Amino acid sequence: MTQWVRFNHGDAVQFGTLDGETINIHGGFMFEGASSTGETVALVEVELLTPCVPSKIVALWNNSQSAAEKQGLKTPEDPLFFIKGANTFLASGGIIQKPNSYDGRVIYEAELGIVIGKTCKEVSEADTQSYIFGFTCVNDVTALQLLDKDPSFPQWARAKGFDTFGAFGPAIVADVDISGSSIRAELNGRERQNYPVSDLMMQPAELVHRISQDMTLFAGDIISCGTGPGALPMKPGAQIDVIIDGVGTLTNTYE
Repeated sequence: MTQWVRFNHGDAVQFGTLDGETINIHGGFMFEGASSTGETVALVEVELLTPCVPSKIVALWNNSQSAAEKQGLKTPEDPLFFIKGANTFLASGGIIQKPNSYDGRVIYEAELGIVIGKTCKEVSEADTQSYIFGFTCVNDVTALQLLDKDPSFPQWARAKGFDTFGAFGPAIVADVDISGSSIRAELNGRERQNYPVSDLMMQPAELVHRISQDMTLFAGDIISCGTGPGALPMKPGAQIDVIIDGVGTLTNTYE
């Protein structure tokens, strides 16, 4: 298992692998040909950034069997997804900002993120493993009451697209088997979501295969696999943790 992090140290953005409380600094390109510089820095001395800078987050809806059953939804024939732009990206430790233009409920959604490692277009499901660099934790934050505010047009892009509404990190974990992992959310220390990766109707390999038929995925892009039951509103001042076995803990506050 390798934990890749990206960080700011001395006004320089760098990346490396995490070994306990120490970062082994690397040079080159994280997703291909990265090599150790031989330098290290203590984790406490850096500011962690998002572990990569995607061109997009492709986020799924209705991909949890248990959530679908609870909501009376049918299993979709195709992946149902939307795009979260760069303005939404937020690192672990950052503040999820309450929108000034919206006064309704804002909910967290704990999700598994698939990180793409190289340009991926129309790949077969059998070949997808070579395109998956690793996994990360995602909080797909949503302004819930905007989704159906206008009956003529579901506002997925707006409801999911506010600044800071796409938190992910703190690391990308490579060479890890997440098939038996659980995805959890804790709101102010109280568990609110807990569902297994096996609950996802479309598993990572199928998602990469099927989404790559529709659009090109680039190194660093993230597919956020959709959330399970238990996504609830946050109140200002709340702390929300997304915890995935073997992947890490993403911590943010909502203000």
